[in-house]
Amino acid sequence: MTAALLVPDAPWNRPPPRPSIWARIRAWFVALFGRLFGRRAKTAPKNEGRRISIARLSPDGRTLGPSEFAEALSQLSPEETHDLGERVAGRLQQQGRELERTAEAKRRDAEAQRRRLEEERREAVKRADSGIDRTVREAEERRVDRELRERGFVAERGGELVVTYGLIERFARLLLEEARRTAPTDVRFALQGGAPTGVYEKARLRQSVEIAHLDVSSSLLAARLAGQKHIDESTSYVYREATGESVHVVLGFDRSGSMAEGGKLEAAKKALLALYVAVRRKYPAATIDVLAFENEVKVLDLVELWECKPGAFTNTAEGLGTAYRLLANSRASRREVYFITDGLPEAYTDPLGVVHSGRLDLAMDQALARARELGTLAPLRFSMILLKSDHPEYEAAARAITRTLNGELIVTDPQHLGVELLIRWTRGTETVRRVSSPMPTAVPPRTSSTPGAGRRRRADRRMGG
Repeated sequence: MTAALLVPDAPWNRPPPRPSIWARIRAWFVALFGRLFGRRAKTAPKNEGRRISIARLSPDGRTLGPSEFAEALSQLSPEETHDLGERVAGRLQQQGRELERTAEAKRRDAEAQRRRLEEERREAVKRADSGIDRTVREAEERRVDRELRERGFVAERGGELVVTYGLIERFARLLLEEARRTAPTDVRFALQGGAPTGVYEKARLRQSVEIAHLDVSSSLLAARLAGQKHIDESTSYVYREATGESVHVVLGFDRSGSMAEGGKLEAAKKALLALYVAVRRKYPAATIDVLAFENEVKVLDLVELWECKPGAFTNTAEGLGTAYRLLANSRASRREVYFITDGLPEAYTDPLGVVHSGRLDLAMDQALARARELGTLAPLRFSMILLKSDHPEYEAAARAITRTLNGELIVTDPQHLGVELLIRWTRGTETVRRVSSPMPTAVPPRTSSTPGAGRRRRADRRMGG
């Protein structure tokens, strides 16, 4: 109220006018004579700000009497009273706006601080949750790592964990079961085991499915001799039915650079793992060789099969030559070769062991020569699986190699590769026609005028489309 009333430019509150020059000269002379004659002019009290009292206390201390403020208000004219009211209202509104601005600023600061605290709380909760998740994940990883080590699925090599044969074989069993679900009925029955012979022999446990034929007494004795309290896989003996057929299978696949496209290499590895387990399950004593060919040929175990990477060019001739060397001294009564590829022979190896690429004609000639060499082995069953391509010359080359070996050609896609291999292995019923029309080694070019060309083309319909 006091601040509103003490407005400097209010008419009734304006300071007195400044004295004129003559009044100031006169006051100066009066002060000078006072000092000369020993009289000091009374100094005005220091102006500490104008104060207006609202009321005065009466001498008896019981009532309030009139004050300068009340007298000043009573002497104001209506215009001055109106002006005073407007000034007081304006000042009060200004102070109200300032208070609102101050309150709004404090509210915004409080809201920003609340948001910061909320964000810090969320970050703390997130850090705590992530810490818990990390702890749980690390504990789960340690548990899985310990279990995999105990079961022999992983091993430490060079400070790193690597997969073992046991884990790959378990994975291959799952792949076989997946392929069996989509295979024809006769194929599923054929994959259950070998033909019964009625002759059993006692031997070490090889597969978990043989546990039903466990020789308990021999297994317990082996466990006691090994100092173990319980029977495990290393001390288990089973009665295994002897089969009258010995089997040697060669599984070859193309791992050239083009096999990395469209998931072809992964499909080939999965299909070969499934077929490997199928052969081993039906013929536990079978000999199974896996070879991968590009510029060079490598014979792989199951772990190396799964870990192999794409290479350079397709050296089909060297792959067929390696298959011949693997089967040449085999005494198996059933010898079979399965080759998976996606293209033309692109490379060959000369007699000095140097690999050449880029000469497709020479590479094809070398592949046919190695096919004729492999065809001298008997008995032999050869199957080539060609992954579909938009290039017709790929199928023509595969057909020429297959006919040289009196084998069969299957053209399919990566999704059906596993089932097609199982069908070939079990000699099951095919869902589509296969390319199988044995021809002489030298295949003359076909034209529409060649007698019987239409019949041969119908017999050479591709699988899967």
